[in-house]
Amino acid sequence: MRGGLTVCVILSPVWLISAQQPQETTMPTVATINIGTVEGDGAINSIRLRRAHEPVVQVVGSGGEPLSGATVTFLLPATGPSGSFLDGGLSLTTQTDSQGKAVGRGLRPNSIAGQFRIRVTALWRGSQGAVTLVQTNAEPVSKSAHSKTIAIIAIIAGAAAGGIAIAARGKSNPADTAAATSVASGSISPGAPSFGPPH
Repeated sequence: MRGGLTVCVILSPVWLISAQQPQETTMPTVATINIGTVEGDGAINSIRLRRAHEPVVQVVGSGGEPLSGATVTFLLPATGPSGSFLDGGLSLTTQTDSQGKAVGRGLRPNSIAGQFRIRVTALWRGSQGAVTLVQTNAEPVSKSAHSKTIAIIAIIAGAAAGGIAIAARGKSNPADTAAATSVASGSISPGAPSFGPPH
């Protein structure tokens, strides 16, 4: 027997573990969502009264079905004509109701006149949509100018009515014509009243 090292190899049973093949993960189909404006687009807000038209949007699916529970965010500009929501912030996040509608509650205009945009985004089950509404902050027309316009219209209407009444009588009296002319021009001419039998 030759001297040397004897190597003994012991083969133990090999358990084959089947490696799991990576399964293809299918992402759920992301539905397309659309945001439609219901109210508030093109609105004019009163700076003096601090009143604005609250924006209202509706979130719907690709088939036009309303999406309840979508997260909707209204965002106002940070500078220039703009406004704020109830908490004084520039943004408001809310959920759509059963009809898919969301309201930017408590919107108030700031003191800067001009047009501004409200950015609206909606998120529903991984799908996102956006729309922009336009509003304008404005000072109302002063009451005195409005009253003056009404007074001028009333004077013109009164003069026209006087001319029609004279024409309806069928007779042209120089004194009546002069009176109608003076009323139309906005002045009253002095004169002695005349009395006579009824015509």
